[in-house]
Amino acid sequence: MSHIHSFEPVCRHDARILLLGSMPGKVSLQANQYYAHHRNVFWRIIEDIFHISHTNPYQQRLDALQVHRVALWDVLKTCTRKSSLDSDIEESSIMPNDFQTFFSTHQEIRQLYFNGAKAEAAYLKYVHPHLSRQYQPLKTTRLPSTSPANASMSYQDKVKAWKCIAEELHVSSRYKTGRLAPAENHNRSSTTKLNA
Repeated sequence: MSHIHSFEPVCRHDARILLLGSMPGKVSLQANQYYAHHRNVFWRIIEDIFHISHTNPYQQRLDALQVHRVALWDVLKTCTRKSSLDSDIEESSIMPNDFQTFFSTHQEIRQLYFNGAKAEAAYLKYVHPHLSRQYQPLKTTRLPSTSPANASMSYQDKVKAWKCIAEELHVSSRYKTGRLAPAENHNRSSTTKLNA
């Protein structure tokens, strides 16, 4: 097993949305890039939502995402894992990132979106109970994992679920299945789960 460390957050001080994974996979850690695995559809989905080409250089993609006031990070700071699968994370080795400090320095954050079930479960277990009261009511939504391990769900269905980010930011998605629903339909204070 390997003891691994996640990346620093990608964010500006005016970020409104925080996209959270669990821990970068082996390919991402080797490339030192979020969602670097060629079969992970994260950047393709971002392209469909924000018109940011998944073929752009990595730093350009990060810069463009931040212009939309979207931040990237992972729930876990360190852990021990024998593969890239979330199911192989050794629970006793988990240390979460410091969200208390992050939220205190990024006061514009209004919504958290989890990239898959493990990120949500880790946040609710290791982070949320230890936050000060002012940060606990932040809205959260679990989105379908973009990982290649989540092969039971079609790409089209994943994009449909992830479009709620565009709705939250009032961004017109280029996805071609129809018009976006009104953003107010997603203004809920409880955790929303859009499949695993």
